[in-house]
Amino acid sequence: MTEDRGDRPPRAPRPPALPEAAAPAPAAAEPIPDARAPIGQQIRELRRARGLKLAELAAATGRSIGNLSEMERGKSPITIQSLDGIARALDVSLNWFFTGTAVAPPEERDVVVRRGARRELNLAQAGAREELLSPHLAGTLEMILTTFAPGASTGDAPRRRRGEEGGMVLSGRLELHADGRVHLLEEGDSFQLPGAGEHWCRNPGERDAVVMWVIAPADY
Repeated sequence: MTEDRGDRPPRAPRPPALPEAAAPAPAAAEPIPDARAPIGQQIRELRRARGLKLAELAAATGRSIGNLSEMERGKSPITIQSLDGIARALDVSLNWFFTGTAVAPPEERDVVVRRGARRELNLAQAGAREELLSPHLAGTLEMILTTFAPGASTGDAPRRRRGEEGGMVLSGRLELHADGRVHLLEEGDSFQLPGAGEHWCRNPGERDAVVMWVIAPADY
């Protein structure tokens, strides 16, 4: 005999299952430079990762908000000196902005950098290009190849050194202003600068100046 359910109230629907507690969001990590991204875009991404507004970065670097905004958008040239000031304000070294992948076979890794595998710091708007010659930055020295177009310089003010720097002019001419003295260097000339001090340089010639730098410690 079947049970008569006509007088029973309908069964209440089962409440939906509670969602599992979401895992806490990971802390924002420092962005990794995109090998294809312009320098200005890298600056913007790093500034935002640091939680800084343009006005705050402007105050830290002594530059105007408009100038920094143009740099980030690729509308204003970025020199070695201006990028160094921005890097210091963002608590990184210039090395952070080198982009590219130094691909090497296992037997050459950490020892050899082939010409086509160099990481670059492309400041073409300011007439300069820097290539990282060192296979890694874990040691005590760093090697960089800088190419200055005719009339190009390191910037509108001297750059403060983080350590000892030396170099050799591989081609062209280099006008080096170091610690109150001016030196005109020709192809094959070399130089060495102490760790404390400032320097500024430009290409006074009519063809590219190519300079190989050695920096110690590896904190460009």
